[in-house]
Amino acid sequence: MNTLDQKAALEQAARTRIKDSHALDGDTNRLAHFYRGWASSYELDVGRDGYCGPMIVAELAAAVQTAYLANERAAIAILDAGCGTGLVGVQLERLGFRSIDGIDLSDEMAEQARKTGVYRHVQGDVDLNGPLSDYSSAIYDITVCCGVFTLGHVRPEALSELARVTRPNGFIIASTRKSYAEATSFENEVRRLRDAGVLVTAQCLNDGKYIAEEGAHYWVFQVPNRAYTETEQQL
Repeated sequence: MNTLDQKAALEQAARTRIKDSHALDGDTNRLAHFYRGWASSYELDVGRDGYCGPMIVAELAAAVQTAYLANERAAIAILDAGCGTGLVGVQLERLGFRSIDGIDLSDEMAEQARKTGVYRHVQGDVDLNGPLSDYSSAIYDITVCCGVFTLGHVRPEALSELARVTRPNGFIIASTRKSYAEATSFENEVRRLRDAGVLVTAQCLNDGKYIAEEGAHYWVFQVPNRAYTETEQQL
């Protein structure tokens, strides 16, 4: 097999693993098992497929901080929800953020994120489809989530918990693959939370670059002053 054939074979294998991850139906055990075996090669696989979502999410966080938040960038408390191997955290650190925490379902992926050295704290075995019971309300200025609102992973209802842990007038920045947005009730959930006063859509970048095979929508939500109280009442 020549070099070009080898490259094509590796790219195809990477795309197969990515697609296989979309067929896990949000099942915690299946997701944890899948990512246990994928953690060591995850970054190579998504890199081969042109994954630029982490850079875009981090740059949106930087723009939000500059435009809206009074604290200096190094003092902004950020939660990287579904941090994976730390791709978003590395981009955030490059842009001057220093107070970054990460959570992920997979202990193995979380361990890879710890090795980057850019996080204050990383916790594995955290299911974003359930209550974030270890996290108090209103403790983060910005919550970022890239790659979690993807088929087979996290349900749209997780947005309410992300709003709960985000401070009043803070922001949630999330990517949704186009296929996920089309196949789930994500936009309905956004409308429900907006009508309940839990979040406000500050910006949505439609059909942006994400990965070679598919684009994504990038959402910037702001959490109103009273949002976390109402979210707590819903739990």
